[in-house]
Amino acid sequence: MEKYIKYIVLCLFVLVSCLLFSYYYFLKKSNTTVTDDGIIYIHKNDSFEDIVQILRKKNYLKNEYTFTKAAALKKYPQCIKPGRYCIVDGMNNNQLINRLRIGEQEAVHFTFNNIRTLSDFAKILSQQLPIDSTDFMQLANDTIIRQYGFNSQNFISMFIPNTYQVFWTTTPTDFIKRMHKEYEKFWNSERLAKAQKINFSPIEIITIASIVEEETNKVNEYPIIAGVYINRLKKGWPLEACPTLKFALGDFSIKRILDKHLKIDSPYNTYRNIGLPPGPIRMASPQVIDSVLNYKHHDYMFFCAKSDFSGNHHFSRTLREHNQHASEYHRALNRIKIYR
Repeated sequence: MEKYIKYIVLCLFVLVSCLLFSYYYFLKKSNTTVTDDGIIYIHKNDSFEDIVQILRKKNYLKNEYTFTKAAALKKYPQCIKPGRYCIVDGMNNNQLINRLRIGEQEAVHFTFNNIRTLSDFAKILSQQLPIDSTDFMQLANDTIIRQYGFNSQNFISMFIPNTYQVFWTTTPTDFIKRMHKEYEKFWNSERLAKAQKINFSPIEIITIASIVEEETNKVNEYPIIAGVYINRLKKGWPLEACPTLKFALGDFSIKRILDKHLKIDSPYNTYRNIGLPPGPIRMASPQVIDSVLNYKHHDYMFFCAKSDFSGNHHFSRTLREHNQHASEYHRALNRIKIYR
């Protein structure tokens, strides 16, 4: 009897040892070698064999056999989730499969700034995320944007330039929903209170900011130029903003506004139409938006680029003073043969 007990104990010992060895060898033993960023992309409808091939091409697996056996044990081939995943050096099969199995994605750091048009934005979006630019533009002209309080002309104001963490599998509709949440987050109670105090809506503030940003890249001039435009709006004057004409003409390369440009029939022609244009003429940056909200209170009604082409401006209270600066600037353009 004692002999049988020893035999049973020995068998159990061997069995437990084998199980522990198998558990360690197939699940717990380090099985990845990563020397780059470790990023892999799993697409919709990719099979388990496709995933193995992706890992094989990148040389991430030390032992492909143990990975496939561990994956089968954890039933991963039956629950593949698409996404952008980060493989870390030294991961064991259990860690790797769990990450893929539950869809623990590595977010894309989606950055955008200095963008003029929605179509330009769509191109940048398609370069960083698998969102087709055509699909996005179709949504941008669809009834979906109205549910967020925008139309096709001011929809661009919903996108606040910044860096956002976005999952690679985000759909165009979900992306728009996410950007609207970021828009609402940006327009916190403090900013809304400032906008209300100066009697402008967030979209109107962004529209002014977009014009200011096209006028100058001098940060110190943002609030001053914003003040000029707000002074004109308060007095019921036309804005007479050259950038809005360039937007209407679809040509921001124009260096000199001519009389023929002033005659263009467009709601964006702020020489002919009183008030703000229908929407922003570019994607305004947060810094300029805040400069409009905190615009400088003064009595300037005009401004003109300086003739030294430094990018700075002369600010004037009277039309006579402004015309003197404008004539000086036009003579400077003539000297370097800029006629358009």
